Amino acid sequence: MVGANSETLPPVRYRGQLSRFPCDSALRRPLANRPGVHHARPTLRRALALIVLLPALAAAEKPRWEALPMPPPMPKAEASGHVEVGGGARIYYATYGKPAAPPVILLHGGLGNGDHFGYQVPALAEKFRVIAIDSRGQGRSTLAKGKLSYQAMAADVVAVMDALRLPKASIAGWSDGGAIALALGIGFGDRVDKLFVFGTNYDRFGSKSRTTSSATFNAYAAKCRSDFQRIAKSPKAYDAAVAALLPVWRDPTSFTKEQLRSIKAPTLVADGDHDEVIELAQVKEMATLIPNGRLAVLKDTSHFALWQDPAAFNKVLVEFLSSR
Repeated sequence: MVGANSETLPPVRYRGQLSRFPCDSALRRPLANRPGVHHARPTLRRALALIVLLPALAAAEKPRWEALPMPPPMPKAEASGHVEVGGGARIYYATYGKPAAPPVILLHGGLGNGDHFGYQVPALAEKFRVIAIDSRGQGRSTLAKGKLSYQAMAADVVAVMDALRLPKASIAGWSDGGAIALALGIGFGDRVDKLFVFGTNYDRFGSKSRTTSSATFNAYAAKCRSDFQRIAKSPKAYDAAVAALLPVWRDPTSFTKEQLRSIKAPTLVADGDHDEVIELAQVKEMATLIPNGRLAVLKDTSHFALWQDPAAFNKVLVEFLSSR
């Protein structure tokens, strides 16, 4: 993003507390001695039942684009490892599916990791060799010396391709991963078969101004931090990744229209119709600027459509990658 298992929903908090009920001398008496206690018990039970049901009712009424179901665990990888790249970084990858099938590389969102494609890998592995990469300084990959950029992370992807002896691959990127995909299409066009770019803008004008926090983004950030604590070797890795990525997100230029026009690979630009941070107008514009660009807008979803409606997301992704 330029400039900016079972389904679980963010918790709904209620301020009502039983301690607010009046506590007078009558309530201190034993139950057997209280007048009318046979009426109070069912009433209290109904009130308690309503308190228990309210969060579930609220979650059921929440629009899909406001919910953030978590992805399931990844299937067992066929192989995994690290590739040494410039500056001393080590880039983690894992492969799935059929080794002889056309390769597809998955690039996750900012501060995420390749495991965030838990809904997508099983659908893709039926037809493709899938390679999920943890971007530099994120997940199981380490940071290198020097300034971080989408171009540097694109070069890391090419290094993984070289190590796996892949002359060419399709690239599917989400958010920051979509920006890396654009950088690959612009700077390494001869290595790219197809580009799938979801939830990505190309400059600051495609990023929505945010005056209030988003519940979905708060839940995503919490998951990313938890993932760092689980899989990263350094306990300070999350803070280091944030510090390295902030200048990348604040870059006011990123990609130019001329650069987008230079992309030769067939490209599908997609987004959810309720994206919290990306201007849909710029996503649509990108589809017209890229010579072989197409557009897909997923209904009733947000920046996290791949988790909110994986069936629709996977259908669009697989059909595009399978088309000729």
